[in-house]
Amino acid sequence: MKVRGLRIAAAVLLLSVLPYFAACSPREGSRTEINLLGTTCSVSVFSSRPDSVLDKAFARLWEIDKTMKYSGEESEVHLINLGAGGPGVSVSPSTLDVVERGLYYSALGNGRFDITIGPLVSLWGIGKDEEGTVPPLDEIQKALNLMGYEKVHVEGDRVRLEEAGMSIDLGGIAKGYAADEVASILKENGVESGLINLGGNVFTCGTKPDGSLWRIGVQDPTDMRGSYLGVLAVADKAVVTSGPYERFFIQDGKRYHHILDTETGFPVDNGVISATILASLSMDADGLSTLVFSLGPEAGISLIDSLDGIEALVITGDKVLYPSSGFSSHFTLLDDSFTYAP
Repeated sequence: MKVRGLRIAAAVLLLSVLPYFAACSPREGSRTEINLLGTTCSVSVFSSRPDSVLDKAFARLWEIDKTMKYSGEESEVHLINLGAGGPGVSVSPSTLDVVERGLYYSALGNGRFDITIGPLVSLWGIGKDEEGTVPPLDEIQKALNLMGYEKVHVEGDRVRLEEAGMSIDLGGIAKGYAADEVASILKENGVESGLINLGGNVFTCGTKPDGSLWRIGVQDPTDMRGSYLGVLAVADKAVVTSGPYERFFIQDGKRYHHILDTETGFPVDNGVISATILASLSMDADGLSTLVFSLGPEAGISLIDSLDGIEALVITGDKVLYPSSGFSSHFTLLDDSFTYAP
């Protein structure tokens, strides 16, 4: 028996900002668009000209979606993949930036996060329109053989994949880049208070209109969407959570989620059920959330503690919390059924 599930359970606003709309001189403007960057994208701003700012923000989001999605005639990622095994493809500075940052995190985790995961993601198809199913072992091995971030070469403005059949997938980092781009647009247009939520990639621009910190709920990965185990109090920070509860299917009583292990070819199975990253850049938080989830609690937190300005919280299935050294200074635990690791 197979059951397919889709839950977008991500960091969301825990405290309503509505009471502050009338209390500040700038007007509030909000806009939401569905099925952009493969998710639901929302931007809220407090500005004297909110509509103008939102127009610029969503124009940029549409541009990034067009050039970096996995398929589509205008997608530069699609063109890179079509040209695999050839001389490479010239791409825009934006796509080049995301590819290079993706390669950085691929190397940082020794391939546990790998932008060449495209063949494996396509094979499993988890979260796509069709019902998921476990692929044959020989097909999984073929996909693994086509992977390897070391086989991606950036030469000037060209991106080259060594072998035919290879494909990159920027889905694990492009939303973070998009959030950073929108945040830059907001700041360039004088917005001192705003909130960006790209399918759970949350970016808080400045503080709330009254000058207090934004309060962002961290999803309880063992409960229904909208249940929070704690709250982060932040300003000018990105919060990104990765978890197996987002996209999955069930076959013969076993759940298969969308975060795939680049070593085994199967969904990551290391006891982790959630990894939340707090960073100044959403692209960093995006890439690291998947990488830390894949590395596991000890190795993941050890990596985060070696990086400046980035914090993390890893949660395991037995409801044990593994925070980085500075995470607790931003976080308040609300659910005493969760305990901190000794």
